[in-house]
Amino acid sequence: MDLPYYWIAIIGFIILNFFLVSASVLVYAERKVSAYIQNRPGPNRVGPFGFLQPFADVLKLIFKEDIRPTAANPVIHSLAPWLMVVIAMTVPAVIPLARGVVIADVAPGVLIILALTSISVYGVTLAGWSSNSKYSLLGGLRSSAQMISYELSMGLAVVSVVLIAGTLNLMEIVDDQASGLAILGWNAFRNPVGCLLFIVTAFAETNRAPFDLPEAEQELVGGYHTEYSGMKFGMFFLAEYVNFFVASFVIVTLFFGGYLIPFEPLFADWFYENELGWLLVILQIGSLLLKSAFFAFVFIWVRWTFPRFKYNQLMTIGWKYLLPIALVNTLVIALGVIIFKTIF
Repeated sequence: MDLPYYWIAIIGFIILNFFLVSASVLVYAERKVSAYIQNRPGPNRVGPFGFLQPFADVLKLIFKEDIRPTAANPVIHSLAPWLMVVIAMTVPAVIPLARGVVIADVAPGVLIILALTSISVYGVTLAGWSSNSKYSLLGGLRSSAQMISYELSMGLAVVSVVLIAGTLNLMEIVDDQASGLAILGWNAFRNPVGCLLFIVTAFAETNRAPFDLPEAEQELVGGYHTEYSGMKFGMFFLAEYVNFFVASFVIVTLFFGGYLIPFEPLFADWFYENELGWLLVILQIGSLLLKSAFFAFVFIWVRWTFPRFKYNQLMTIGWKYLLPIALVNTLVIALGVIIFKTIF
């Protein structure tokens, strides 16, 4: 269904603020999960159960002095964190929240996501170069090499999904997974290799451990944001958490049925017959949020469980293992689609 423009504006406003608040919630969740893994309390002073600690941190960053190196490029140094946040906040516009509920229902939705994630490397690279610091520059170069390397495998994993669905539209990709009672039709079951490839490359694209080489503290002080302070540093921090939450949404949309509720085909007609379509939309949004929250937890869990790769291991995994596997998987999926269509 086509939503009126004012509803699109309202949904966009809600989603924008949702992701801003979710970043603080994810920071709190990460601290609590890491504390549980390391057998310690975690935040427990500011607010009930320490829940207000992330908001106190944001307040601290707002009042911290903004320090810029004398030799830094002032324009690009200030532009880089804004670029990271804007790109992170733009991707959710093409993700369908429920059937017919999406800010920008565009035909090549998958291509837009890949294009935006490709642009995000510029924010990191510009931040490293404009700081005029060897540590920041090395962090920026590492990030650009890493993201370009893993984008190839990620793109091929997405291509395998597009081949199965026969479309680039994200809502149509989700609806294509409605077979098998909206569970067995998930691309995670039809294309498990592509699913695993996409999840692994999503870790690398978002610079999350064990792929957080661009900001390896032991080697590069702080990586590409070494020379940032105050809210400019806070914006990089915000972009990281929004990025991995958005990555969770994309993983769910492409491989785990998106907004589809398990067993939805059995009861969906009942909602429409009783003029309760709005309630089904709410349930679909809840389904998407729950699935995405699970993968956000996986991002956090992996960070505090697995050690960071060495840089040569990072490149070896990307070029010698993931890329050949992605190529073979795409070829197998393409042949399977051709044979299936020929027979049936």
